[in-house]
Amino acid sequence: MRCPTLLALLAGVMLYLVIGALVFRTLESPQESKEHEKLLRTTRDFLQNHSCVTAQNLSDLIMSVVKAVEAGLDVKHSSTNFTSRWDLASAFFFCGTIITTIGFGNLSPRTKWGQLFCVCYALVGIPMFGFLLAGVGDHMGTGLRKAVWKMETLFLKRRVSPTYVRVMSAVLSILIGCLIFLAVPTLVFKEVEDWSFLEALYFVVITLTTVGFGDYVAGANRRDGDLFKPLVWLWIVFGLAYFASILTMIGNWLRVLSKKTRAEVSGSEWDTNQVIGRRGRHGGSRLVYFKEDVRFPVPLRQQPNSTMPLPMPLPMPPLPTPPGCKMLDFFGENLAYIDESSDTLSDRNQTVEGGVSPRPRIHRMRRQLKERRDSDMQPPSNPPTPPPLSHLRD
Repeated sequence: MRCPTLLALLAGVMLYLVIGALVFRTLESPQESKEHEKLLRTTRDFLQNHSCVTAQNLSDLIMSVVKAVEAGLDVKHSSTNFTSRWDLASAFFFCGTIITTIGFGNLSPRTKWGQLFCVCYALVGIPMFGFLLAGVGDHMGTGLRKAVWKMETLFLKRRVSPTYVRVMSAVLSILIGCLIFLAVPTLVFKEVEDWSFLEALYFVVITLTTVGFGDYVAGANRRDGDLFKPLVWLWIVFGLAYFASILTMIGNWLRVLSKKTRAEVSGSEWDTNQVIGRRGRHGGSRLVYFKEDVRFPVPLRQQPNSTMPLPMPLPMPPLPTPPGCKMLDFFGENLAYIDESSDTLSDRNQTVEGGVSPRPRIHRMRRQLKERRDSDMQPPSNPPTPPPLSHLRD
């Protein structure tokens, strides 16, 4: 990537961040101010109704609760009977959020040894999960390409336009995946966690994009979390693999379009900048033909001393196309190129159209002719008879 392109991309990202900051500030700041006023009003009413409690005593109680929350204690369900948040299901779900780099933050280690072990655990687990995600995404991508191929076959039997078929099959495959990994989990979390539809959709998208704020966590307030949390983690694994395969497909499309664009640009530069040098000699003058642009007649330049009219240049031959290659002339062919370029490498020994490999040309060495010199020339054995002399007239 060139420096001007990189700087333009950096400027675009910074502008995007500034726009997002302004929007979030406009939307969230008034709500924060309302909550602050509500807290002050609640505190004032409590002190008026309980005159035996001073403001300092209430402040000390609030600080104690805040410290307990920072230590990881769940104050919502606090009672005389202590129940640890670090049960087996919660610890398993926490380890899953580490290696998936989601990090909800609702549960985190507070001790020094726990934090040290978390660092080591993340350094080992994140690459391991990366290999697992690549394998699952590869298999899901294969299934997705098979589904696209079946859709194309089904629609092509009805004599539909190939471009329309390829675009629609890719869009339908993406929509089906979004339905399975986005819409269905949203409805499930809405019913199970008693969230609104927007809250459930917010949790699904924030989780599968590995943002993981932690304000909404599935199974955090459920008593049957021993079975529910592992199921949520499996959904996270397959959802991340699906979106990884989608990003891979998009990367393949962009790579195909980039290759096509580079080929067109290089071909245009070759046609524009190539100079055809043809030299001829006539009376000591030299003719040189320059091809500057294929869109206009070819201007010719000759030396000042030459008066000979210049012949028209020969037309340029078309660019040779390598065997086994086909130009992508429309976006549908770019979509059809997915299953050839996503997980297979190009083979050098490709076959041409018809399934027959081209036979290699055999280059034969020409016999070098012996150079003849003047010293090697011998006079003939029978010299020719000279012509008779004509008689001179007086």
